Amino acid sequence: MSSGIRSDSGTFRRYHRDETSRRERHSIRPGSERRARTVPVTVLVPAYNEEATLADTLISLLTQSVAPAQIIVVDDCSTDDTSLVAARLGVEVIRPPRNTGSKAGAQTFALRYVNTPFVLAIDADTTLAPNAIELLMPAFDEPGVVAACGSVIPRRVTSIWERGRYVEYLFAFTFYKRVQEAWGAPLIASGCFSMYRAEALRAAGGWSTRTLAEDMDLTWTFYEGGGKVRFIPEAVSYPIEPHNFHFLGNQLRRWSHGFVQNVRLHRKGLLAIPFLRQAVAVAFWDAVVAAVAYLFVLPLLALALGNPWLLLGYVIDIPAIAVPVLVGAVKRREVRRALLSLPAFFVLRTVNAMYFLRAAWLELVLKRSFTTYEKGH
Repeated sequence: MSSGIRSDSGTFRRYHRDETSRRERHSIRPGSERRARTVPVTVLVPAYNEEATLADTLISLLTQSVAPAQIIVVDDCSTDDTSLVAARLGVEVIRPPRNTGSKAGAQTFALRYVNTPFVLAIDADTTLAPNAIELLMPAFDEPGVVAACGSVIPRRVTSIWERGRYVEYLFAFTFYKRVQEAWGAPLIASGCFSMYRAEALRAAGGWSTRTLAEDMDLTWTFYEGGGKVRFIPEAVSYPIEPHNFHFLGNQLRRWSHGFVQNVRLHRKGLLAIPFLRQAVAVAFWDAVVAAVAYLFVLPLLALALGNPWLLLGYVIDIPAIAVPVLVGAVKRREVRRALLSLPAFFVLRTVNAMYFLRAAWLELVLKRSFTTYEKGH
């Protein structure tokens, strides 16, 4: 990987200074990372031009309460110092012969290098709580479990979009995901942080590029094959969420098209699995109805009837949203942050509706599938 390392560059000197500071902050000394008990897990970190965020991700892996047997950074033909950052922290770096075009492609390329019974996939902008890997491992003691995921909380909560996503995640992982887990069927093992049985991954062909939501596709493929997925709320990851509308748009376009693509792709398989059929049907119907109501019905009714009070429909479900969010915030001692972020959630929800309706129209009506993978940060 020497072709990606420029040891005499200003970037290197800046990174070396920052990396030394990170090691001191986390009490990491070269050669001391692997003193924790090693577990049979290979961590795959797909990375394309991630020099700014990769070091924090790797340090969070190197300081886990249990040490993964191997950490592999998949440098997907980056044009920055991604390889250098990984090499300086002592992890293995592999590089496809050409850019794979997506996170799914990079991860599947790396699967051939895995020699452990378990695989952990983590985004290059995501850090983990110190015991996250240790908390996920026991899920696989249950026969038939092929994947396990944890909670997701934005690492930075500053802009309106980060605040909206913060509330969205608190609500989802405090309420929706726990309900799904109670039924034994989390709807998705989050792509930013999930663990898998390697043999199940290989049987599924790795992460498919046939949709833009490879994590959803993989989760539903597991269910269709009779596998189980578990949600462990105590295992927490912290991704960097979009801080401006440009990156938010990239992410929402990918997510909304990916969801519609997966519904279309798995519709026959979903019919055979009652809990998955119902969960997906409710989610899809709710997204369509909510989007139409938010974007068209409420404002048209308010105009037609001359009654602006109808616009309160945009926030009528504040109590239903706020209670689970505040429950989650209390546990994290972040009540003030949650309260200040609640208004941003309703703005984000309206934007979500716009992107979902557009995706449904393009994918299902015009038959124009969106296939370009765009980074969301």
